[in-house]
Amino acid sequence: MPIFIIAIGVVILVLLIVKLKLNTFVSLIIVSLLVGAGLGIPMTKLSDVIETGIGDQIGGLAIVFGLGSMLGRLIADSGAGYRIALVLSRKFGRRYIEWAVVLAAFIIGLALFFEVGLVVLLPIVFVIANELGIAMLYLAIPMAAALNVAHAFLPPHPAPVAIAGILNAPLGQVLLLGCLVAIPTVIITGPLYNHVLHRLYPSAYHLETKSRVLGDFKTFDEHEIPSFKISLVTALMPVILIALATLTKYGLAATSHLRQVVDFIGTPDIAMIISLILAIYTLGLRRHVTMKKIGRSMQAAISQIAMMLFIIGGGGAFKQVLITGGVAKYVSQLFTNLNWSPLLAAWLITAVLRICIGSTTVAALTGAGLAVPLLQQAGVNPALMVLVVGAGSVFCDHVNGAGFWMIKQYFGLSLKETLLTWTPLTMLMSVVGLGCVLGLSLVF
Repeated sequence: MPIFIIAIGVVILVLLIVKLKLNTFVSLIIVSLLVGAGLGIPMTKLSDVIETGIGDQIGGLAIVFGLGSMLGRLIADSGAGYRIALVLSRKFGRRYIEWAVVLAAFIIGLALFFEVGLVVLLPIVFVIANELGIAMLYLAIPMAAALNVAHAFLPPHPAPVAIAGILNAPLGQVLLLGCLVAIPTVIITGPLYNHVLHRLYPSAYHLETKSRVLGDFKTFDEHEIPSFKISLVTALMPVILIALATLTKYGLAATSHLRQVVDFIGTPDIAMIISLILAIYTLGLRRHVTMKKIGRSMQAAISQIAMMLFIIGGGGAFKQVLITGGVAKYVSQLFTNLNWSPLLAAWLITAVLRICIGSTTVAALTGAGLAVPLLQQAGVNPALMVLVVGAGSVFCDHVNGAGFWMIKQYFGLSLKETLLTWTPLTMLMSVVGLGCVLGLSLVF
């Protein structure tokens, strides 16, 4: 019955957005109320559940999104993004630029959350696409795929680390085997999937002259924009700070004062504020741009992401309703007595949870908990179980996932285009990841 209620809710959501053209945030709240009532959540508590879902979802993202959008706008308005795009396009050329973006996204994805990676890379991707005269989606799809793969499989991301803790898997082995899974998965779901999708659905690859996040593109005099070195360091400063904090965890004692300072500046919120301050100086004040003009750019950046934050919050409300309504418990009971391969069973449980709940982290942690008895009974390598749960946690990102709405809003896609491009990509990513893990299980 809960699965049926969720399915009806998703259908209503699509109808409200596509047919009635109702605002996406409002549609998500309406469907959250209907599904919550259908799942038996008391009417007196339903509004509190929705408020909790919205707060939990955007509470941790609002600072990073706000600061990240300001940083992105300064990079765009100053011409720094244009400089990076100019150098990359000249170095790699139109033919190989897609692989350059994939490589950069995968490296950056090792240190950044999926959401933060999008914020950092999006300005550069838009400008490169505009400079080369190619569709934004041609670069954005493989970029997002590389970021999502790193987020799902590789420590130090929270979900793989938490799953490894639940299953008592050594992080070093998880990282090593995770790279063996992640590299072919990125290649297949990035450039290869991108070319197939372009043939099957070419209308989605329309040329972009405007970004919902960055606004209209500008043309610059090459002699007036910041140098490549300044542009690159400023754009990647969040990555540098977070990566530095990650590395010091393996080289300095937790009680070390230096470690505590580096950990502080390496948290996403602090890293973004430091990076923004640096950008204000290097891309603004140092080039004699007035604070009034810098302030206008920052204000414009916030106004452009306001609705996106509301939509992501609405997705969080939907997710919280499903969790509070006991969907995770219901799904776990369905798979209690499965007589399958423990790796396949763990993947399937997590994938179904992901479809129903919409949260990668919740699906991963719940799936890991349900995988513990499977691991104990079969004697499977714990690191492989971590990876297979990670693969299941990214399966079929659709309307109940915050990542889905981020991709839709950031990439300027319609609901239909997002369902036809991003959702199949996440399904393919999950299945390819499963296949790689099953292959490794024959050796490890």
